[in-house]
Amino acid sequence: MLSGMHEHDGPLTRLRRGHEQSVLELLRKQGPLSRAELSTRSGLSRTTLHDIVAALLGSGAVVAATPQVETRKRGRPVEKLSLNPAAGEAVGIDFARRAVHVAAVNFAHEVVGSASAPHAPDLSWPERVDLAAGLLDALATGPPDADAAGTGGRGTSGVHLDALTAIGVGVVGPIADPGSEHAHAQGIDGLPDLLRKRFGVPVLLDNNTRLAALAEAVWGAAADSSDVLYLRLSHGVGGGLVVGGALHRGRYGLSGEFGHITVDPRGRTCECGGTGCLETRASLDAVLCRYRECGGRADDLAGFLDAVAAAEPTALDVLERVGSDVGGVLAAVCHVVGAGVIVVGGELAEAGPALLDPVERALRRHLMPLAHHHVELRRATLGEAGSALGGIALVLHESPLLTHYPQPRPEEHA
Repeated sequence: MLSGMHEHDGPLTRLRRGHEQSVLELLRKQGPLSRAELSTRSGLSRTTLHDIVAALLGSGAVVAATPQVETRKRGRPVEKLSLNPAAGEAVGIDFARRAVHVAAVNFAHEVVGSASAPHAPDLSWPERVDLAAGLLDALATGPPDADAAGTGGRGTSGVHLDALTAIGVGVVGPIADPGSEHAHAQGIDGLPDLLRKRFGVPVLLDNNTRLAALAEAVWGAAADSSDVLYLRLSHGVGGGLVVGGALHRGRYGLSGEFGHITVDPRGRTCECGGTGCLETRASLDAVLCRYRECGGRADDLAGFLDAVAAAEPTALDVLERVGSDVGGVLAAVCHVVGAGVIVVGGELAEAGPALLDPVERALRRHLMPLAHHHVELRRATLGEAGSALGGIALVLHESPLLTHYPQPRPEEHA
């Protein structure tokens, strides 16, 4: 069973989990330490530390060893405690529209590898699973800190696939029963079964943008806020909500579908069946289409971002209008949920201030004056690995953000 996975999440459990994380963090940052050193540096009492260390040794997150070169002047050699990186791992996979992203953490919750690879949008699910498995295999067999098969991957201590305990997976679109091993969505054609057969461990599924919101709230740009609105501007437009310190999933998996809020009733038809949705104005394809209609020459996002960096008036004007649409939607959602931090991510956010400044202006223009000083706009910090890291958070299930999600029990299925 994974460290941090508890059946009851009461105050005493959270306090104990905090002590466990303090000990793990000390070992992570300072390397092997004796019990006396841990007691001094953690500030925990001997009794509390004894219980915490016993639990970590019992779960396998920590191992004990006696270095031969270091002994006391009298008595037995000093026993040192250290992290056990091979005790178990969790993997997160993000099946985006046109790319696969993977990340892995060890039992001590250290990120030990991440990698990405693009693919054609019509690639089949078996082929996408093969691609994900290939990325993980490359991380497992490649040298530390080397690119994973040329995919831009990175490793710190290698991924041990035989130590997997669960996989958290993000996919595009609404998810029924998100966060559960029984979750499913339209159009995934048996993906959870494919992954279970491939890796032999439970699979927990959710919308990939909601997982990116979870990751930003746990480790990223919004780690200091309990009320967060996350918006991703990519090939699709979606988001996630953290309300009162908990990730909001909603019924039928429809929470965070900001891309299907109408901004122009007379606009273009959206793939959802609506008209003038934000996705028809702010997705990558929509932005590039608008740019070319205005005389721009870029054929892809890289070319468009180059035009933005060169301060091309046409590109900046397009982002001004996109930012106005986005800011208006964000203000409306803020009025409903009272978000304190707004995080904007996705490939379009790479435009930086050229996009975020217009979003900020529109946001301030539409927000009630009372809310102006209570809402902060930030750019996402986790990049392409965000959704995969969110999948790992879903597996570990240790964050209070997941209070209302089903409790995964991978040990029953392994």
